[in-house]
Amino acid sequence: MTLTRPSSGVAGARGAPERSGAGRAVAVLVLVALAALIPLLGPSAALHGTGEAAPPGAGGIALLRTVLFAALCVPAGELFVARLARAVPGAPPARPRSWSPYAAAAGLLAALGLASVVATGNLVPRSLADIDVGGLYETREGALALLEVNAFVVAGLCALSGRPAAQVWPLAAVVVAEALRAHPPTEHTPLAGSGLTLVHLTCAALWTGGLLHALRTLRRWPRAGAGAALLGLYARVAAVLLAAVTATGVCSSLRRMPPDTVVDQLTATAYGRTLLAKVLLVAAVAALALWARVRLRRAADPLAACSPAWAEVAALGAVVAVSGLLTALPLPIRW
Repeated sequence: MTLTRPSSGVAGARGAPERSGAGRAVAVLVLVALAALIPLLGPSAALHGTGEAAPPGAGGIALLRTVLFAALCVPAGELFVARLARAVPGAPPARPRSWSPYAAAAGLLAALGLASVVATGNLVPRSLADIDVGGLYETREGALALLEVNAFVVAGLCALSGRPAAQVWPLAAVVVAEALRAHPPTEHTPLAGSGLTLVHLTCAALWTGGLLHALRTLRRWPRAGAGAALLGLYARVAAVLLAAVTATGVCSSLRRMPPDTVVDQLTATAYGRTLLAKVLLVAAVAALALWARVRLRRAADPLAACSPAWAEVAALGAVVAVSGLLTALPLPIRW
């Protein structure tokens, strides 16, 4: 795929943009539906034959967590790439329409769903009467759930305001809340675990959302030189983000699974199996990123790198879905 497009007059006569736009919309819907199957069907597949009990509502919780992660990636990526675009000499002023308000709405719904689960004692509520909203203020997990709800409300208001860059603060609050939620005080060295999750989630959100928004931006830029420069800037930062994601992911995994048990747990526990699937997906993403970088440097048309980059976006979406599934499965080690 390249980003060289015909002029508006020719395109309008042929109707190509309309058809390609409809095709892209259908492709996105199909990919989203397929990604939703990972958290919904993943728990039963991962738990099969392990002897572990499935947590209540694991599929629904995994789906909500996936939506929350995706809602974090979209605005973070927009802010990240907007900053990169300002560093591109002669960058065109055109920008794609922001998806941040829609992401904030999706994140709010997901956060409300997760908060309702916390309000019923980590059980799936069967009616509104089961939800103890006041009880959320009495527990650490409930307070973090409320923080995420409020943070997405503020992020949505910032996205609709004249200062969308202010979203960085509520988005940071969501990342901090997720890092603290994933490592309760009863865990061994919870602050170290929260720190690793904080870096891991931040870098993953910038990597995933940044690539999506960079490719959307290039579709609006008629100049190939500016587009190649933006992709080059993103690629250099993405290499650092990938290294940080890999390092923190390895350290977090070793905290859950000591080195002498890793091989067994990767196949014998639901958490290990899902983690293995995530590792394989990240390896595929890294290969696609390398392919895109080679094409960016060596191809006659540098924007030919967009083709593997779009495949990388799809693979990163699968990684987000598997990450949501991972949070809903029982841990292999109880601290």
